Amino acid sequence: MPNSVDKFVSTFKKKAEHEGLISAVKRTNQAVVDVCNIKRGSIRNPDKVEFVDTLFINGCVYSVPHPIRYRVNHQMQQLESRGITCDMVDAWNLDVDEALGKARNFIIFRCPWTPEVGELIKKAKELNKQVYYDIDDLVIDTKYTDTIPYLKTMTKEEKADYDDGVNRMRRTMLECGRVITTTEGMAEELSHYVPEVFINRNVASEEMVYFSEKTMYERDVLPGLKRNQIPVNEYAHWRYACDRQVKRAAEGIKIGYFSGSITHNADFELIHDVIVRILKEHRNVHLVLVGEITLPEDMADIADQITIAPFCDWQELPELIADVDINVAPLVDSVFNRAKSENKWTEAALVKVPTIASNVGAFAHEIEDGKTGILCDSAEEWYEALTKLIEDKSLRDQIGLDAYKEVKAHHTSIGNAGNLADYIRRNQTPNIMFTLPNVGTSGGILVAFKHACILQDAGRDVSILDNSSSYKKYSIEYDGHLFPVIHLIGTRNRDGKFCIRGHIDQAVATLWATVFPLMEYMYAKEILYLVQNYETDFYVAPDGRRLSANTTYCLDNVKYLTISEWCKNWLEDEFHQKVAFAYNGINNKMFQVVDRNFNARKIRILIEGDSESEYKNVDEAFRIVDMLDKSKFEIWYMSYNGKPKDTYHVDKFLHKVPHDEVSKVYGQCHILLKTSILESFSYPPLEMMATGGYVVVAPNEGNVEYIKDHDNCLTYEQGNLAAAVKCIEEIVEDGELRKKLREGGLRTARERDWESIRSQVIELYR
Repeated sequence: MPNSVDKFVSTFKKKAEHEGLISAVKRTNQAVVDVCNIKRGSIRNPDKVEFVDTLFINGCVYSVPHPIRYRVNHQMQQLESRGITCDMVDAWNLDVDEALGKARNFIIFRCPWTPEVGELIKKAKELNKQVYYDIDDLVIDTKYTDTIPYLKTMTKEEKADYDDGVNRMRRTMLECGRVITTTEGMAEELSHYVPEVFINRNVASEEMVYFSEKTMYERDVLPGLKRNQIPVNEYAHWRYACDRQVKRAAEGIKIGYFSGSITHNADFELIHDVIVRILKEHRNVHLVLVGEITLPEDMADIADQITIAPFCDWQELPELIADVDINVAPLVDSVFNRAKSENKWTEAALVKVPTIASNVGAFAHEIEDGKTGILCDSAEEWYEALTKLIEDKSLRDQIGLDAYKEVKAHHTSIGNAGNLADYIRRNQTPNIMFTLPNVGTSGGILVAFKHACILQDAGRDVSILDNSSSYKKYSIEYDGHLFPVIHLIGTRNRDGKFCIRGHIDQAVATLWATVFPLMEYMYAKEILYLVQNYETDFYVAPDGRRLSANTTYCLDNVKYLTISEWCKNWLEDEFHQKVAFAYNGINNKMFQVVDRNFNARKIRILIEGDSESEYKNVDEAFRIVDMLDKSKFEIWYMSYNGKPKDTYHVDKFLHKVPHDEVSKVYGQCHILLKTSILESFSYPPLEMMATGGYVVVAPNEGNVEYIKDHDNCLTYEQGNLAAAVKCIEEIVEDGELRKKLREGGLRTARERDWESIRSQVIELYR
């Protein structure tokens, strides 16, 4: 932060010196506003963004900032301009669990392999997400990097560290399996390593366009205005622009060489003799060298015609380039250099400065010789091109203008965004998100999780949208499947705004309260509602939630799904909805068959349900067991939410039992007593059957499709407590009946196995 402040203060002082205090304040403020407006598209929420379409993972150090700008910031801008939302994280700050839930596509830029990066790639692929490696230089194999002259100046230890980074970059690239790169030369070499390479050229950002246009205005327009056309507070700025114009005219023709880094010294050697010859023949020509470059000793006698400037911030580069008349971009012809980008031409074209470049790689591919630049193959051609442009201002202006038009049309983040956006969209996996009221254990939530498992196995990108603020983790496991958890609403956001910006192909509501957030989310392509109960009756009049729940069954822009025939019937009959239906299922592998000993000292009865939910009717179950001989029966009570009331006789209370441990509870009990009035699909009786246990149950809409009295269970009429007691005693006393019920229950469980209805579930979400 102090460095940023110092830099701002220094820049402001420079503006004040050149433009006057009032103008400096106004123009600095406007520049900040303009840049903020440019970036406003990706700053829509004060909370940390939880989910976007594409997450860039940057592995390049900030001491070399331009690759990050071009390959992360600019590509993010390209995608954002075409409606693909983006975010980025540095590899050294990578939290794998958090990142996996944050996006459906990952673009990993210049990341050497680390265990964290490797884990991200592996898990992302397992979750059916798309992973790409982005690289803009052939720093993926020492056979390329060993050709860089600068590396020969490294110590043995420095070279070993450098080579290790190169080899680890290759490993990351190979594990990704697909690459996005910058040029044809890069693509040709990378195709020897991976089967799929996509070219997305470097482009100029909106910010680069802004600073370039501002620079051209100050160079070409402002000095031509009359004194009376200038506002008083702009007078110092106008005078400064006029003075610079006079100075440029006095300095003659300027040739600019803007070195990218110290590795480019060898490139300048390519035109060294030509430049010396030109400077000696044209005393009105000056050479401007910018960057890390060493001035050869044999140029000492023309040093008065040479200006050397250090690296500058990219925001200031347009002003330096605009101050020269000819931009030169020599490049030694090598495999490494043929892979390099045409950035030097692009940056000069943005301020209408013509470029002379080596007829190599991207320059040869992108520059139309004689129109948008001049390409050279030999020293003699360099000499002829320089001489021609020095002597012909109109030619300089025309080439600069044509290059400017080409770059503005096809080499900016907005002008050249379609190909990359189309590529990402073409490859991304259709995603589906189940919106849960919470991630606790309940029958309805477990159904959603099982559907999620089936869809993930079928190749879908599946995530969980958490509509609560209680779950703090970024992933959850269920039945051997990992699901990213995305937090829908920010915990710090007092306005309750969404913290997600990514597109959702299918957003699935699983409870009435989860419908409304999805209706408000503009990036949900299709909203589905997995209806598992008549949730209006979850509440007692005059609770306003009854009305709210009921409205969710009346929507025209929602696709309704269900796993219960009775739900399908009332949605169609009462609300005239078209409803897709698939049977509910059970994972028999989770429920071990256990033999029950009815000669035990006490017969164990299990009561299951939320005591606080009226429709679970748990009170009736305890009134039934109160009629039993307590010396012969032991009562266990299992509930995820509600706790035993004072009136309950409970020998053992099991609270918030994890779902993968529920089977053990069933296996330790002889009889399940289930008394619910209303259920979407009642799992406990079916799960008890799957363990070979016995069930006494009151029929309701959620169980009638699979319970069969005296075949797989015994049933009693709701409220008839004596009949329920008789059912329990009948099971205890009749061994032949127990044999029949056990066989029928196991058969029913097998028929309801998820594997047998997998295709029906997949069809629901087509």
